[in-house]
This record gives sequence, structure tokens and C-alpha cells, in this order.
Amino acid sequence: MSAAPTSGPLRVAVLGCGVVGTQVVRLLTEQADDLAARIGAPLTIVGVAVRNLDAERDPVVDPDLLTTDAQSLVRRADVVVELMGGIEPARSLILEAISHGAAVVTANKALLAQDGPTLYAAAEAAGVDLYFEAAVAGAVPVVRAVRESLAGDDVRRVLGIVNGTTNYVLDRMAAEGLDLDMAVKEAQALGYAEADPTADVEGYDAAAKAAILASLAFHTRVSLDDVGREGITALTADDVAWAARTGHVLKLLAIAERVHDEETGRDGVLVQVHPSLVPEGHPLAKVGGSFNAVFVESDAAGELMFLGRGAGGAPTASAVLGDVVSVARHRVLGGKGPVESSYADLPVLPAGAGRARYQVRLDVEDRPGVLAQVAALLAEHEVSIEAVRQSPAAGDAAHLVITTHIASEANLRATVAAIAELAVVRAVLSVLRVEGA
Repeated sequence: MSAAPTSGPLRVAVLGCGVVGTQVVRLLTEQADDLAARIGAPLTIVGVAVRNLDAERDPVVDPDLLTTDAQSLVRRADVVVELMGGIEPARSLILEAISHGAAVVTANKALLAQDGPTLYAAAEAAGVDLYFEAAVAGAVPVVRAVRESLAGDDVRRVLGIVNGTTNYVLDRMAAEGLDLDMAVKEAQALGYAEADPTADVEGYDAAAKAAILASLAFHTRVSLDDVGREGITALTADDVAWAARTGHVLKLLAIAERVHDEETGRDGVLVQVHPSLVPEGHPLAKVGGSFNAVFVESDAAGELMFLGRGAGGAPTASAVLGDVVSVARHRVLGGKGPVESSYADLPVLPAGAGRARYQVRLDVEDRPGVLAQVAALLAEHEVSIEAVRQSPAAGDAAHLVITTHIASEANLRATVAAIAELAVVRAVLSVLRVEGA
């Protein structure tokens, strides 16, 4: 079932008038003629739903368009653009719009990661489009690439910097030697981080985006609860400095991969967000500031990288408008875009099923035999050493940096726990994955 062709102007309702919503209204207004030519019909904004009619706004938003009655607004629209964020009332309004035959464009990563299947099913049953390019990596067209351009390929792995705030923070820590709190405050002052940066620094934002990308890439339903998540709050200036000394750059990565599960004998999907050491020669290591980048590995296309602005009003609005043009064309010409593809239904594996290279930093007593004791425990737990670096520390201590070959996370964690119990080990300073090698 698909929507029948529509004649005449298309009515657009915008839910939310924050930074992105304002830019969407601006583009719809300023580029009206070009958009009409690209679509084959003009777009008419029939209303902008807001919580407070009296809030100060950009003059580009006509006050006569503002309304607090979002429910009535979506019932009289052909295309609904949801930019409110959060779970409710966004979910109810999207479902209301769909039930009244409207196509929906949303940037709501949290809702899609938590309850995407409900929205997909409703849109498919109603024969309308549900597009969400702006939900992942802002202006970077990675959703469309994975959902459509690579639909004939087998994606093996998606590796990405999908949170511009944490990328900026880690970049500043590396460049200026700032500690985490100072770098976050700088990001807040520049508008890159919210007053409450928890969603960014604890990895929740990146985890929601990882769930969406994994669902698309592996044709399997992956929810936010399926994502192993570790933020950057435990990272120190020393961690960032030691990354550089060992030829790496610290990044918060979202990683979704198809892996073979030895226990079940079949493939599964593993999705994680965690700080990672990226070799300096890898393309992701050079992604600085608030930029986002997603690295996709597939069987036929090989390695692909998508880079661009991951946040901000204008870049995100660009992605939203791209979706609006697509769904509007379908309304004019008939037909609809892709629906949810979850046919593979692969098991989603726990974080402990992962395998990676690791870098372990230790403070140990500076005397003979220490490395032998540590190496013995690594061997006992079937973790192979790739490289060791030792340097003097304060007093009679030494700093030991061990890089492993690929090992299971379960084995590595057991190894570190055993090493921490050694009398000659004063502290386990950090345990970081090495990705992209």
C-alpha cells in the first residue's frame, strides 16, 4: 500500500521551533521556489507547534503560524516534521500524523532507538513514509547510504564518531592538555554541549545512533537497551597524552558489527559505544572538532567513509529538508520510500562477546620479575601480548603499557582483574580498546 498521488500544494506541519526547527522554517521559506521545482508542487507551512507562544523567536518564524495545539495541527498536514525530541508527546503525535495519512520526517534518535518498530509498523500499515536522516550524524547522509545505497550489499561493520560534543572535548584534551571538566565547560561556552552534558559524555546519544545504524545495516531490530555503553567520564588528561605517545588518538566510537558467535555457531550483531584508541593513520583519527564521521565496511563496496557536520541548526536542517523533498515527491508522484527491513532477525550479542585489541596501562613496582608475573597471567587467560612499553614513574614505581593481540572481552576483563590482585601492581590506570587497526 502506498499513498496516492497528490495534486496542489503540500501542507507541512513543523513540531518544535528550537534551533533546528527555526532553520527548517527558514529553508522552507527562503527556498520555496527551488523546493517546489524539485518536488513538482509547492510546500506550504500550515503551522509550527510550540510549548510557549510568547517565547522570543527568530523573525523568520511568522507568529501567525505558531500554535500550542500540536494534535490538531498534525491532522491537517500532508508532511509532519517532528523536531521536538524526547519520547512523549513526540511518539503520540507521530502516530497521530501517520493515522491521518501524513508522511513523517523526524530527527528523534531517542524515540527511534527506543520504539522505532512501533513507528515503522504504523507507517507501513498506513502506506506513508517515515524518514529520519537527521537522527544520526546531522548533515552526514549515512542513514540514506546504509538504508538505500548499500541495500544490495552485505555490511560487515559500522564504525563511527557520531557525537560531536565528545569529539570536540577529546580533541581539546589532546591539543591543549585540558582535563575533562575544563574541556566540557569550553564546549558548553561554545554551544557544542548542553547545560547538562550527560547524554553526550555518558554515551547515551551515541548509543541511540548506534542502535539505529545497526538496525539498518544488519536488517535486525536493535534497541537502545541492546547497546553496550561506556562514556568518556573516566578518561583523564594522562589517558589522552599516553594515546599520543603510543601513536593513537582517543575517540568515542559507536561500533556495530556482524560477528560469528562461537557458542551458538551462527552470526550475531554486536553493538557498542566506548572510548577507543584509533591509530593515527586511520581516517577517523583525523576527524577533529565537532565533526562526525562514519566508516562503513561492506563485502562488495569495501570501505566507505562519510564525514560532515554532526550537529547545529543549519546542517541538521539540511538533512531534514532532504527527507522532506523525498517524501513530498512521493506524495506528488505516488509511491513511497523504504520500509523497515528486519528479515535477518540476527541475535543481538552481549558486550562480553566482543573481540578486540586492548591497551592496558599499569603502575607497578620498578623491580625485576614484574613483567614476567604480568605476562604469566596474560598467557594463563589466553591473551597474547603484541607490544610492551615501560617507563619510569614517581619514586620506585614504573609505568607499564601493554598492547594485546585480538582477545575476547571476557578473557581480557578476567585478566585485568587478576593483574590488579598482584602485589607488584599498584594501580590499573586504564583499559582501552584499540580500533581501526
